Amino acid sequence: MAELIYFTLASLDGYIAAEPGPYDWSLPDEEVFAFINDLMRPVGTYLYGRGMYQTMAVWETAERIPNPLPGMPEFARMWQAAEKIVYSRSLDAVSTRRTRLEREFDPQAIRDLKAWSARDITIGGPTLARQAIRDGLVDEYRLLVAPAMIGGGRQVLGGGPFTQLDLLDERRFAGGTVYLRYRARAR
Repeated sequence: MAELIYFTLASLDGYIAAEPGPYDWSLPDEEVFAFINDLMRPVGTYLYGRGMYQTMAVWETAERIPNPLPGMPEFARMWQAAEKIVYSRSLDAVSTRRTRLEREFDPQAIRDLKAWSARDITIGGPTLARQAIRDGLVDEYRLLVAPAMIGGGRQVLGGGPFTQLDLLDERRFAGGTVYLRYRARAR
């Protein structure tokens, strides 16, 4: 049975993005990018909300990224090979391969996906993740906390139900980023 993992970058004060604002505070360095690749190898499916999908779609044409870090081509290959499901009522179509568009988030469909998937599933975007958290679908939370406070914007974990977590792993990186991995306790 596959795990559903909420994996995200976050500022120290708990945000995924400033609105409006630059994203350069969250760009991983070479060491962190190599670590992200290690974490993403077992993933076979990405679940995205509209905003996160539009952010991640750059990996479809990663060869156009100027001055790529050494781990970027490998990440792009993994991302392109994975299945992607985008949940949006406002998108007319998706622009990347191996991607399908769903209009509604269906918790039972996610349970079924977890049951028959041979590889793990990640969920990206705080709004979509909150839905999955409320429905008790998220098995693990993996956060890369950047050494920055952005003071507001879109919260990484805000608005979900009370959830107790067990710390499974942690790692500090030379540039100040911290990795935290938690498992949700059974309700």
